[in-house]
Amino acid sequence: MKISNRFGPWPQTSGSGSCISGIGLSLSSDLNLLIDNQMRCQYLLGMENAMSSESAAAPGRRRYSPAERRQMILDGAIQFFAEHGLDGSTHALAKYLNVTQPLIYQYFPNKEELIDAVYEELFRGRWQAEFDTILTDRSRPLRDRLIDFYARYATIMHSSEWMRVYLYSGLRNLQLNQRYNPLVEKGVIARFCEELRHSLGLPGFDAVPLTPQEREATWILHGGLFYYGVRRFIYRVEACTETALAVDAAVTMYLGGMPDVYRRLGLLPG
Repeated sequence: MKISNRFGPWPQTSGSGSCISGIGLSLSSDLNLLIDNQMRCQYLLGMENAMSSESAAAPGRRRYSPAERRQMILDGAIQFFAEHGLDGSTHALAKYLNVTQPLIYQYFPNKEELIDAVYEELFRGRWQAEFDTILTDRSRPLRDRLIDFYARYATIMHSSEWMRVYLYSGLRNLQLNQRYNPLVEKGVIARFCEELRHSLGLPGFDAVPLTPQEREATWILHGGLFYYGVRRFIYRVEACTETALAVDAAVTMYLGGMPDVYRRLGLLPG
């Protein structure tokens, strides 16, 4: 059973009574805040019911397997670290999940192993093998391939939990970013340049290695679409356009500008 909130950070609750009481909602409050708070309550109650006791389950209540319980703790940890940063302690995490700290250690012996599991789940685990298949399918126009790739990749990158944990990791220098970036360097940056060279009839990397200029120009494309997500999920700024239109505009500028980069490098006749 996998529990996850896809609506951004949950507001905190207070007290042991109603999930709604204590948060100071006015009649004019955003309905989304109320919905998110209710989801958080359901999440905590579900975690409590699933993990609070090893005693015999009540009639009709499902007993979760160790793998399911581990996954539930991991999903909750991702939400916790996205809200509170990677400095959050396992004691605070246990309180957040409404479980005991020893239960967390039963599945993750220390915080470092928990952070590693978060990386595998949130970053490496969401990287799709189909990405490379899409990008290297030379039966399709390169523009279509890039847009198709970002349509899929945006579902990973443009989420509150992914963005927040990624940035918190960079601020803490926990090297989650350094472990993830080689995937991007090889699977996105270098692959884009390789396919772009082929589409323009330019020499491959075996003849002319990847240059710093084309590498950085491609990072500008990728970084721009990353920052589109930062504006939405970190700054909470309403985007001027939907993701698909932003991707289309970014890819158009990239493909339109790269030939001039190659001319300046002497790889493309002027």
